[in-house]
Amino acid sequence: MNESFERLIARVETLITRIESVLPQPLSAPDWHASVAFRYRKRSSGHGSLEPVMHLGTMGLDDLKEIDEQKDKIRRNTEQFVSGVPANNVLLTGSRGTGKSSLIKACLNAYAARGLRLIEVDKADLTDLPDIVELVFDRAEKFIIYCDDLSFEEGESGYKALKSILDGSIAAATPNVLIYATSNRRHLLPEYMAENLMYTHTDDGEVHPGEVVEEKISLSERFGLWVSFYPFSQDEYLSIVAQWLSSFGVSPADIEAAKPASLVWALERGSRSGRVAFQFARDYAGQHTKA
Repeated sequence: MNESFERLIARVETLITRIESVLPQPLSAPDWHASVAFRYRKRSSGHGSLEPVMHLGTMGLDDLKEIDEQKDKIRRNTEQFVSGVPANNVLLTGSRGTGKSSLIKACLNAYAARGLRLIEVDKADLTDLPDIVELVFDRAEKFIIYCDDLSFEEGESGYKALKSILDGSIAAATPNVLIYATSNRRHLLPEYMAENLMYTHTDDGEVHPGEVVEEKISLSERFGLWVSFYPFSQDEYLSIVAQWLSSFGVSPADIEAAKPASLVWALERGSRSGRVAFQFARDYAGQHTKA
């Protein structure tokens, strides 16, 4: 009887262990000393975890060319944040490949020694933002929650969660957390021509936007600082190409000779962006550097 009961207990414990393994677990703290950057990952079981990023890029703020105005705004806001004085959540918008993401990574490298940390969260996991903020709110470090290429389609759940964290929750804002997001859309949601028909006009000519338009604008308005990026001119593009080629050890004479090829490369890509310049520089340096 006792032996049968013990086997039953063992089977029940095994069953409980299996059930617990698939149930959502509270978010646990990572080893904060393992890295200065972390990535939030959610497994198929629903478990979320913060994983340290072990191999960080070495890009510095001085490596980013032709975006001095944008760089100054982000640097000033981040300096205020790590200094413990008021700072804003930031929305970086504009043309693809113009340095939005690189600028945030360069800021992390610049201020990591002063306690700045970064947590990258995918758009699909924004509903877990309250758990992430709760985990870090009593830490001494300053945390940037980084959302890259942020945009929403109609009905996505992360939209409401982000609005609440930015400004609108009953909880007070967490002084050691800011959100830095990049997007190709300034208002983060798709906009349709039909929505313009929802505007109403009063007798004196005043215009009132429809509720759908107001809703779409309301999220981006909750970012205190907007930083816009624009397509590069040909001269700016060539300057960025030269900077990248120099970083790969290409001689000044070869950099000058590479200009026509870099313009053809940009023409084939249909873009004169910093990303295209970097890709050309890698290709050119690989062909003209001796192993």
